[in-house]
Amino acid sequence: MSHWVKTITETPAKTQLLIQLNSKLAKLSRSGNHQDALHLFDEIHSSYYPSINPDHYTLSSALKACAYLRNAPFGNQLHAYAIRAGLKSYSHVGNTLLLLYAKASDLSLVKRVFQDIENPDVYSLTILLSACIKLREFAFAFDVFDKLPHRGLAVWNAVITGCVENGREEFGFGLFREMHVLGVRHDNYSFASVLSACKVDFGKQVHSLVMKTGFLVKPSVVNALITMYFNSGKILDAYVMFEEAESVHDQITYNVMIDGLVSIGKLETAFEIFRIMLKLGFKPTELTFMTLMSSCSFLDIGYQIHNKAIKFGFENFSSVSSATMIMYSSFGDITAIQRIFESIKDKDIISWNTIISCYGQLKFGELATLAYVEMQRAGLLPDEFTLGSLLASSEVLEHVEIFHALAFTNGLKLDCHISNALVCGYSKYGKVEEAYQIFNDMYPKNMISWNSIISGFLLNGFPVQGLEQFSNLLRSRLNPNAYTLSMALTICASIQSSRHGEQIHSYILTHNLFEKSLGNALITMYSKGGILDLSLRVFNQMTDKDTITWNSMISAYAQHGKGKEAVWCFEAMKENGINPDETTFTIVLSACSHAGLVNDGTRVFNSMVCNYGFTPREDHFSCMIDLLGRAGYLDEAEKVISSKNIDPGVWWTLFSACAAHGNVRLGRVIAELILENGKDPSVYVVLSNMYATAGQWEEAAKMRELLNETGTLKQPGYSWVGL
Repeated sequence: MSHWVKTITETPAKTQLLIQLNSKLAKLSRSGNHQDALHLFDEIHSSYYPSINPDHYTLSSALKACAYLRNAPFGNQLHAYAIRAGLKSYSHVGNTLLLLYAKASDLSLVKRVFQDIENPDVYSLTILLSACIKLREFAFAFDVFDKLPHRGLAVWNAVITGCVENGREEFGFGLFREMHVLGVRHDNYSFASVLSACKVDFGKQVHSLVMKTGFLVKPSVVNALITMYFNSGKILDAYVMFEEAESVHDQITYNVMIDGLVSIGKLETAFEIFRIMLKLGFKPTELTFMTLMSSCSFLDIGYQIHNKAIKFGFENFSSVSSATMIMYSSFGDITAIQRIFESIKDKDIISWNTIISCYGQLKFGELATLAYVEMQRAGLLPDEFTLGSLLASSEVLEHVEIFHALAFTNGLKLDCHISNALVCGYSKYGKVEEAYQIFNDMYPKNMISWNSIISGFLLNGFPVQGLEQFSNLLRSRLNPNAYTLSMALTICASIQSSRHGEQIHSYILTHNLFEKSLGNALITMYSKGGILDLSLRVFNQMTDKDTITWNSMISAYAQHGKGKEAVWCFEAMKENGINPDETTFTIVLSACSHAGLVNDGTRVFNSMVCNYGFTPREDHFSCMIDLLGRAGYLDEAEKVISSKNIDPGVWWTLFSACAAHGNVRLGRVIAELILENGKDPSVYVVLSNMYATAGQWEEAAKMRELLNETGTLKQPGYSWVGL
C-alpha cells in the first residue's frame, strides 16, 4: 500500500489530475448521472484544463454515458476523436463503441466496430450477439454463435436472453436444454432469463433443476420463479415460492409480488406486501411506486403512496412523477396533476407527454394544446406519443388537421401510433374517407389500426364497410381480438345479418376465443336478428354472467314481446345474486308496458325505489305512464305525473294514451302542458281528433282553426313503391 502511495505522489501533476478526473467521470457514469459525465468530459477536452488530454479511460467513460443517453451525435464525435488520437485499439474503447451503437440500434456500425477490434473478448461478443438478436438479425447472430470455437457462459446467456426477450422463446429454451446436455453449468442469469418467459410445464422442470443445483439462494432466480408462476396463473405456487424463499428476499422480490398481485386484481394484498416491505427495511424502487400508482383505485390510498414516494426521494424521478400524474388523472384531480407537473425541475419529453395525455383523458383539449405550445417554448420537439395524445384530445376537426400537418413539419414518420390516432381523429368528426386513406397507406398495420377503422365505419353509419374491413382483417396475418369481434357482432346486429353473425360465432368457438363480452354481444345479435332461441342457448351456455348479460337476455325477451319471460328472467337475475342497475329496470318496465303487465310493472317500479334506492329517471317514468296509459289506468298515470317534476317528453306518452282511450278531460290538461313548452302543431291535430271522436264537433273545429293560425299545413300522406 505504501509503495502505491509513493508511486502516485511521484506521478507528474497533470497525470495525477487526469487520474482524479477519470475517477470522477467513471463514478458519475456508474451512478447514472450520464449528462453530468458528458459535461465533465467537455471540460476535460476544452481549454478549462489546458494541459490535459483525454485518454482511453476518459473516452471509455464518456462513450458509456453517450450510450445510455442514446446520444448518437455526441458519440460519433467521440468515435472520431478515438480514431484521431489513436485510442480506438484499446479493448474497453472498442467495447463502449459497440455499446453506443447497439443502444442506438445502428447494426451496420455495430458490425463495423466489431470487425475493427483486433482481439474481441467475451464482452465484445455478448454486445454483438445481443444487438443482432434485438434488431432481429437472427441468422447473422446464430451464424456467429455457431462458429465460435469456445462459447463461454456469458455468450450462452447473451443469446438465450436475447431470444426470450425478442420473440424467439422456443429457440432460447432449446439452447438452455443444449447447455444442459453439453454439460455447461447454468448460472443465476441463465435460470432467470428462461424462467421469466416460460410456461408452467417447462417452468416446473427448470424449478426442479434450480433446486438440484442450489440456485434457490439467488434472489434473481427466486424472483423469476415467482414471475413465472404469476404469469401462468398459478397464484398459490407463487405465494409458496415467496414464503419459502423468505431468507433471500430483496427489494425486487417485493416488486415482483406487488406486480403479480396487481395483475390479478388483488390490490389490497399488494398494498399489504408493500407495508411489509417497508416494515422489514427494504427500500422501494421507482418500479414499486409506478406499479402501486397504476393500480390505485382509492384517492386516500393514492395520497399515502404519493407521500411515501416523496419521503423516499422519488418526487423528481420523471417516471414516478408521470405515474403520479396518471394516478390523479384517474381520480379527475386536475389541480394535483398541475401541482406535480409544476414541481418537476427538469421537465423532459415524458413529463410533457404525460401532462398532455392527462388533459386529454379529462376532456381538457384546450389545456392539452396550450401545454404543447409551452413545450415548444421550452425547446422540446414532439414525438409520436405527443401527437397521439394531442389527436386524442382534439375538440374540433381543425385541430386534427393541424396536428396531422405538424407530424410532417417535425419530420415525424406516420408510424402506427400516429396513424391510428389520425384514423380515430378523422372518424370522430365524420371524415371517414380521410380516415380510410390514412389506414390504407399504413404499413404495417396492428390490431389498433383495424379496430380504429372498423369502429370509424360503424360510428359513422357505414356498417357494411366496417364488416368488409373485418373480412379483410381475417385474411391478414393478424387475428381479431375480443374487442374486434364484439364490434363485428354489433355490426351484424345493426344490419340484422344473422348469417354473418353465425359465421363470427363459429370463428369464436373454433379459435377458443369465447368470453363474457362476446357472449353478451351474441345474445343481442341473435335477438335483433329474430332468433330468440339462439340468444337463449348462448345465455344458458355462459357460466360467468354479469349485469350486462342478464340485461341482454331480458331485452331479448322484451323485443320479442315476451313480457312474462322478461319478468321471470329479472327475478332469476336477483336470485343469482346479480344486482340490477338502472338500465335493467328500464328494460323490464318497457317489457311490462308492451305486454300490459300492470301489476308486475308496478311491483318492479316500487322495488327499484324502495329496495335498490334508485331515483326514477325520465325513461322509468315514461315506461310507467305508458304501462298505465296502455291499460287504461289514466287517473293513476295522472297521479304519477303530478307527483314529480316530469320532463315534457313524458307528457306525450300520456297524451297518446288519452287519445287512445278517449279521455278528453285529461287530454286537454296534458295538451296545455305540452304547448307551454313550445307550439307543437301536432298537439292540435291529436286534440281535434279526440274531440271529434267524442262528438264534440265545435271543439274539434276550434282546434282546426288554431292549427291554421299557426300556419302549419298537414303533410299529405304518400307511399314509396320500390320497383
